[in-house]
Amino acid sequence: MKVLIGNIGTVYETPGPNDNPGRENEMAEKSPIRLYVDAPLEADAAVPLERGQSHYLVNVMRQTVGAHVSLFNGRDGEWAGEIAAADKKAAVISVINRVRTQDPAPDVWLLFAPLKKDRTDFLIEKATELGASKLIPVTTQFTQSTRLNTERARATAIEAAEQSRRLTIPEIAEPASLAHVLAGWPKDRRLVYLDETGGGAPLAEILTGHDDALAFLIGPEGGFAPDELDALRDLTFSVAADLGPRILRAETAAAAALAIRQSVADLKPKS
Repeated sequence: MKVLIGNIGTVYETPGPNDNPGRENEMAEKSPIRLYVDAPLEADAAVPLERGQSHYLVNVMRQTVGAHVSLFNGRDGEWAGEIAAADKKAAVISVINRVRTQDPAPDVWLLFAPLKKDRTDFLIEKATELGASKLIPVTTQFTQSTRLNTERARATAIEAAEQSRRLTIPEIAEPASLAHVLAGWPKDRRLVYLDETGGGAPLAEILTGHDDALAFLIGPEGGFAPDELDALRDLTFSVAADLGPRILRAETAAAAALAIRQSVADLKPKS
């Protein structure tokens, strides 16, 4: 396992499926920086970076022409490239070859009540690292904050995807009331809500043996109101889950639920 320094902090890199394993290992040694771009990726393409990315690459990371960079766009896998132009306001990456194919992302949504700014950032970061495909902020009776800066949230998600070797960026919905979201809920998607009253089954037990479309609902710090719990229990597509005997903060509960799902559904037994 290699330790790579990314945009923030330390990232532990593990091998994944790719088109060219030997080339991937070679490029990984030289390419600690991963960047998300919206442009199509193919061999010999020239990809201009946004001003913020150019500043980060040239001014912060002190990269120059010829330095290796990895690019992904959520559609075409991950590609090795090198800096063709190192302008601090408009750097350009020359794409070399694909080193990872685009794997399907887990089909799991996360509904959460917005928290104070830093704690919402933490929740979005960890949800992205743990594979959530869609983040839906919902307001409940005890929600602390009814607003969410979706542009800031997307930036946090992109940074987390870059750090975690994820190949996709989760969709981030605009905030809406829980009642409104549930009124338009797709009936083929199971909604697992975390019941702080202890009325649910252990989450791992609920998830074992199921690979259907899934969503988690995390309540606010004050928990769900009694009438909200009653409404959730009456839904045909919902199931209550329990995370254990200790009281968890909302952002901790979200990370715990997604980590349990990842352990149950995404990790394949070693032969």
